[in-house]
Amino acid sequence: MSNKLHIVSLGCTKNLVDTEVMMGKLQNFTLTDEQGEADVIIVNTCGFIDAAKEESINTVLSLHEARKEDSVLVMAGCLSERYKKDLAAQMPEVDIFTGVGDYDRIDELLQEKKSRFSDEVFLIDGSERVVTGSSYHAYIKLSEGCNQTCSFCAIPSFKGKLNSRNLDSIAKEVEGLVAKGYYDFSFVSQDSSSYLRDQNIKDGLSLLIQRIELIEGVKSARILYLYPSTTTISLLKNIAKSEIFHNYFDMPIQHINDEMLGLMKRGFGKEKTLQLLDFMKSLPGAYLRTSFIVGHPKETQEMFDEMTEFASSFGFDRINVFSYSDEETTPAYDMSDKVSEETISLRAQMLGDIASKVAKESLQKRVGQDTKIVIDKESDEHEYLLSAKELMWAPEIDGEIYVNDRTQDKELEFGKIYKAKITELIGDTLTATVDNSFGSGASVSQLISNTLTVEDKE
Repeated sequence: MSNKLHIVSLGCTKNLVDTEVMMGKLQNFTLTDEQGEADVIIVNTCGFIDAAKEESINTVLSLHEARKEDSVLVMAGCLSERYKKDLAAQMPEVDIFTGVGDYDRIDELLQEKKSRFSDEVFLIDGSERVVTGSSYHAYIKLSEGCNQTCSFCAIPSFKGKLNSRNLDSIAKEVEGLVAKGYYDFSFVSQDSSSYLRDQNIKDGLSLLIQRIELIEGVKSARILYLYPSTTTISLLKNIAKSEIFHNYFDMPIQHINDEMLGLMKRGFGKEKTLQLLDFMKSLPGAYLRTSFIVGHPKETQEMFDEMTEFASSFGFDRINVFSYSDEETTPAYDMSDKVSEETISLRAQMLGDIASKVAKESLQKRVGQDTKIVIDKESDEHEYLLSAKELMWAPEIDGEIYVNDRTQDKELEFGKIYKAKITELIGDTLTATVDNSFGSGASVSQLISNTLTVEDKE
């Protein structure tokens, strides 16, 4: 078999970790961005909602159209797992199907050129990864599966119950990545605040925090996807006490109306949600990200209005908006009083506009403040601008910061932490100066203005 690999990872960051495991098993391959020259093409699919399913199928079919003769096309991941009984018959374009349990056996599947679906989900536990997208940050998967019974979510139907990784396994993986130069970590799972509950340990995340703090070389960490009914004030206090874990709180609450939270089977109500959110907001330098779902069956206009009022006034830093997707195998699928697609679309647009306004207000508050940033890459905006992020922020989803490297008397290094001052907000993007004593030079706003002027003339 020839050795050129084209690999596509769709969906969430948990999928990305699994894709990186497959890349770790296929390091004898040369990666290529050109699917037409690849000998093996792998698509790690997402099967969460209709939009993700459609994207996954279209991606596979598009790659099939462009691939060369005798290449091997692999469809892996959540969509394959969820519809494993149907896809083989419906998609003859695919050579190998595999689900969520065999990422570390991808080399064997290619060698044997056959499909496989293991009975259990894959947990990393010692598998080597090729971390992508960053020289200093990596995602660390805590668990697979979920014990929650949310009415709208199909994940437990194809990923099963909560299955947590051993704490030593996680620590060993972090230690190995630190040895390679990584120092910033995001810990992820479907329900991170339930970590180790399947092993009868109630506050596994607090144990994780203590263990990671012992690893020399870890400078920055955050936990993504806290679930309200399994998040405690005690846990939040332990995060706040940590010198490594940021007061970064990513808690998808999905709604705020008490009746709707019950219909969604979220396991908690408005009162506890507010108690947790208020406590988070009271912590020093707290950063709050959440998600809302619009158009769940039985959502009235009054329920939606309550959610929009809360979203606009509470003081979140970032809000994700999802349109309800009617997924078979979920309790909501069989509910009556479905909201029309037109209404769902309108509500999603309205809440999306609020989310944009909330994010801009949060960014504006950062102007004039000192912070720590990491230089990621050259900016797409201007040749003199560098793209950075606040050290606290999660990569990609929280935005970027422009830094003018021509104001420095020494070259700024990618992947390095710098102290900086946020100087202004241009559109939806912050700008920063690493050290005002380094000189004047053109401001970021001047550079962007000049760029726009040239484009206008053309």
